[in-house]
Amino acid sequence: MAIEQVRYDEKQIQVLEGLEAVRRRPGMYIGSTDARGLHHLVYEIVDNSIDEAMAGFCKEINVTIEEGNVVTVTDDGRGIPTGIHPKVGKSSVEVCLTILHAGGKFDGQGYRVSGGLHGVGMSVVNALSSWLKVQVYQNGKIHTQEYNRGVPLEDVKVVGDTERTGTTISFLPDKQIFETLEFSYDVLKNRLMELAFLNRGIIIHLNDGRTGMEKKETFHFEGGIISFVKKINKNKTVLFDEPIYMTGEKDTSTCEIAMQYTDAYNELISSYANNIPTVEGGTHLSGFKNALTRVVNDYGRSKGLIKDDVKLTGEDIREGLTAIISVKLMEPQFEGQTKTKLGNSEVRSMVDQAVAKGLSTFLEENPAVARTMIDKCLTASRAREAARKARDLVKRKSTLETTSLPGKLADCTERDPAKSEIFLVEGDSAGGSAKQGRDRTFQAILPLRGKILNVEKTRLGRILGNNEIKAMATAFGAGIGEDFDVSKLRYHRIICMTDADVDGSHIRTLMLTFFYRYMRPLIDEGHVYIAQPPLYKVVKSKKEKYLYKDEELEAYLNEIGREGAVIQRYKGLGEMNAEQLWDTTMDPEKRIMLRVSLDDAIEADEIFTVLMGDQVEPRREFIEANAKLAQLDI
Repeated sequence: MAIEQVRYDEKQIQVLEGLEAVRRRPGMYIGSTDARGLHHLVYEIVDNSIDEAMAGFCKEINVTIEEGNVVTVTDDGRGIPTGIHPKVGKSSVEVCLTILHAGGKFDGQGYRVSGGLHGVGMSVVNALSSWLKVQVYQNGKIHTQEYNRGVPLEDVKVVGDTERTGTTISFLPDKQIFETLEFSYDVLKNRLMELAFLNRGIIIHLNDGRTGMEKKETFHFEGGIISFVKKINKNKTVLFDEPIYMTGEKDTSTCEIAMQYTDAYNELISSYANNIPTVEGGTHLSGFKNALTRVVNDYGRSKGLIKDDVKLTGEDIREGLTAIISVKLMEPQFEGQTKTKLGNSEVRSMVDQAVAKGLSTFLEENPAVARTMIDKCLTASRAREAARKARDLVKRKSTLETTSLPGKLADCTERDPAKSEIFLVEGDSAGGSAKQGRDRTFQAILPLRGKILNVEKTRLGRILGNNEIKAMATAFGAGIGEDFDVSKLRYHRIICMTDADVDGSHIRTLMLTFFYRYMRPLIDEGHVYIAQPPLYKVVKSKKEKYLYKDEELEAYLNEIGREGAVIQRYKGLGEMNAEQLWDTTMDPEKRIMLRVSLDDAIEADEIFTVLMGDQVEPRREFIEANAKLAQLDI
């Protein structure tokens, strides 16, 4: 690959405004000050190294979590320019690290393509860190500077000689800003792996050097997004061995698409613009969908595989499809501050043309695979029609008055969804206790009989015939699948309250799989919770204490002494009376609940496939890798 020599020195560093507001309102710059915002600091630094890689100047990136949750990121790029900035009169290193919107990403000269177009990355990380140290290896010298909460402790100085080039940044997030300073290896791993897939050939090392947590991995994929699709589908049954790969370009923009069909009933299409996940899609995604639907219909008709009176919809054609769409462009236009939807109109036609050309060629050259694909699409079309009729029935029921809601639902009197919650309770016994113990003004109870259908192995038509799923969908009032409308939700807190045993865990996983596949906005918008009933009750000297974890039990017994203590282990919610259930699990003043969130859709898809799919061996490996303690319910 030929690399265009683009000038990149102090003249390309542009100053737009200062840093004052970052520490006062950090959420405006990194989204939040919780664990998600904490990890965003690392992404901002890594993004600068990736920008160097996309420009063709960086091949290797090292990310290390050190003792005390210090993070160090090192690359072998050109290094941040160290010359004196002509307008500010300071080293460009200091300008980039202390002035908001200062960087080489604004005029298309320093970088042709960049993920961090806002130019706030390094300066925001610096402002939100207790301390930060930068080292730049450039022009045979090592330049360094240190900062305290964004303020330089000294001028940039030369501390030695070097033959390498690149940048090293180490920082400690500020405990005055963040709710937690504990970095998650797995969270960083998922994003770094994603970046390695999206930037073919880049080598990214992740090392956890914290005591007791030592581990390291390297991410390097010469197959790029082809390898990405293979990873996603590794535990699924694919319809053809190698993903279809397509590329296109228009002016200074490029796109690449990889896609492969499986025998699953769900689609997983992930789109990116300059390595940024565009979770709300945008013009690149619509270009892909339009071309895919048109090409498959045209090919099927031309070969006599699709009758003239049949038109496959996009939904039919995308059943079982895994696809990655990655576009890289000089000036992306993102809708909203969160950069989750791409708005560039020219990208739509670029992706459309790339898919039209690439997919048409593939189908012509692989007629047997093409027939298999179209047969699946036709089967999906027939199933979709059956599902539509079943879905319409659920929709009609969900819009009727409360008197037509499921008979076993004990509804609440509150009609404001924001103030209402519904408990999904396992079995009639626990349902009875919950109905008696609840606050009926805002708490609704829906008992579920047994385990709901495993939706991972079932089409929507049959899913909608399941009584428990119909009851949930009707009670929620927001529809299902393509028709799901979260704005019509009757309860803003949906609480899974199952037994604290193996069966209860399985039922909870079945429910979460259903929500993820057919009511995804419930999870995306934070409406799903998991109740935490106690595992134990300890009675000593007429004093009762409820405990939720084995470690809590051990600590409490050591505190009060074991002699004379009566320990009751709750195997099921039905063992608690109404008052106990209210006190321990349902009272908003006392209860513990976990909110279900989604940090990585691809990782979630893989886990649901492993846990609930057809293949046994990946599930066994997952359980062996993740199970810390098995309790037998005998």
